[in-house]
Amino acid sequence: MKTLLPFMLSLTLPMLVSPLVVAAETATAKPALEALWQTDGLRVPESVLWVQQQNNGKTDNLLFVSEIDGKSNEADAVGGIALLNTDGSIRNKDWLRGLNAPKGLAVYQGKLYIADLTEVVIVDIASAKILNKIKAPDSVFLNDVAVDSKGVVYISDTRINRIYKLEQDKISVFLDNVEAANGLTLVADQLYIGAGDKLLKTDLTANNKTPVQVAIGFAARADGVEAVGNGDFIVSCWAGLVYYVYADGRIQELLDTRAAKLNTADIGWDATTKTLYIPTFFGNSVQAYSVKLK
Repeated sequence: MKTLLPFMLSLTLPMLVSPLVVAAETATAKPALEALWQTDGLRVPESVLWVQQQNNGKTDNLLFVSEIDGKSNEADAVGGIALLNTDGSIRNKDWLRGLNAPKGLAVYQGKLYIADLTEVVIVDIASAKILNKIKAPDSVFLNDVAVDSKGVVYISDTRINRIYKLEQDKISVFLDNVEAANGLTLVADQLYIGAGDKLLKTDLTANNKTPVQVAIGFAARADGVEAVGNGDFIVSCWAGLVYYVYADGRIQELLDTRAAKLNTADIGWDATTKTLYIPTFFGNSVQAYSVKLK
């Protein structure tokens, strides 16, 4: 069920008398969230992925939502992928079922890549058919997925502090000892990693792949990471926090739903409309927010 949310969540500037001070505050206005809609009735949604594709000659925007349904660490074959329209209506509640605790999602050339506990599941989007399941060696808890412009897929395993690489149907270890490695996103040749209270990055073209710190100070473990498109990022923490991360490393809290016991898992982002999509995990909903940038 879709529920409209008319209110604004933002950090409000104090009212000041001096025009000069008001002008200065306006010039440094902070990003804010405006609630758009909420879709309920999902089954432990963990990740949202916004995708734009061509369908019969028309541009089609949709949301893939991974649903754990059962337990997040069990191979119980009850998880799946639901499809939503970008207005929050449900397009196909049972687009794909029979997965094991699916989490992070990525798309490349008509294929959907799913982090499914210890396997990467590859799905043909047009037919919704599983093409392959590839086991990550020694994996325990695959969490997020990102794919580069050449089709190389990167997968995090949060429980063993590792990032894998999938290339030509083979998975190998890419990075070890990345504590609490979770959210992944790519900007050109830079792989950004949400890890614990930090946002890290590693240069895929460099000989030394050791991650360097971009930002620090999240009040809970980072989950989803999305590039805004201007050098900044939005980072969610599963505990119920969403942050705006500036290119210079400053962080600003955008949302705190901890008191309402709403987790904020692996977020999705539509750069064309500046819309943020948040799966609430145990809240069994996806929430959409318009992001008002500085």
